[in-house]
Amino acid sequence: MNKNSMKQKLENNELTLGAFVSMSPSTVEMLGWLGMDYVVIDCEHSVTDYETAENMIRAAELAGITPIVRAGLNLQQNIQRYLDAGVQGVLIPLINNSDDAKRVVDSCKYPPLGKRGLFSTSRTGKYGIVPIIDHVKSSNDEIFISVQIETLDGIENQDSIINTEGVDSVFLGPGDLSSVLGVHGQVTHEKVKTTIESMIPKIIDAGKIPGTLVADGDQAKYWNDRGINFLIGGANKFLVNGSKQFIDDVKSKTKS
Repeated sequence: MNKNSMKQKLENNELTLGAFVSMSPSTVEMLGWLGMDYVVIDCEHSVTDYETAENMIRAAELAGITPIVRAGLNLQQNIQRYLDAGVQGVLIPLINNSDDAKRVVDSCKYPPLGKRGLFSTSRTGKYGIVPIIDHVKSSNDEIFISVQIETLDGIENQDSIINTEGVDSVFLGPGDLSSVLGVHGQVTHEKVKTTIESMIPKIIDAGKIPGTLVADGDQAKYWNDRGINFLIGGANKFLVNGSKQFIDDVKSKTKS
């Protein structure tokens, strides 16, 4: 597996900025050329299939950024297919306890660190060109594992999730947290902010990387000031905002 530049930056305590993507490989490539550090290919809240995800991974590699996948099913045979296609990291939602988190690690890491099945002639092993021992070592070293706390069970079991061996990052999803806390969509509500802020020091003290979703520079600054360098936006949101700005600008300066 290639060097994971995003993981390296985070380990060096550098800011990384990425985006959820569900539209096309071209979108991934464009975001890379624009300067994103990574993309998260959304296979939870979209209809992106395995083949499209693989082409998105190729586009990320072409543009020199790290491809991550958000896989909706915490099952080894599901996660493994994205790993074999070449993703350099995973973001797995709905982690409710340490057993859920351990399953993610087991799916991503080769023995003795996990239970990932060996298929060295996959794309990520350069179709068998890379020696198996090198493929196993680089995969175990470079895969970035992030688990998502976004439910009441996850909040209750946060300590055991955060301290799960092999987990690199704990992602705190403000959207789903707002929902379970009864303030649907109010991602800057005090309940949401307080919940996220209470977990950040624990994550950092455990030697792991906190992450969250941001919609603009103000939100990014707020969370970055509190210790979060792993920040994600949304490509769909970029398209909506940019399109609306263009439409409003044109209509304000042209005749009806």
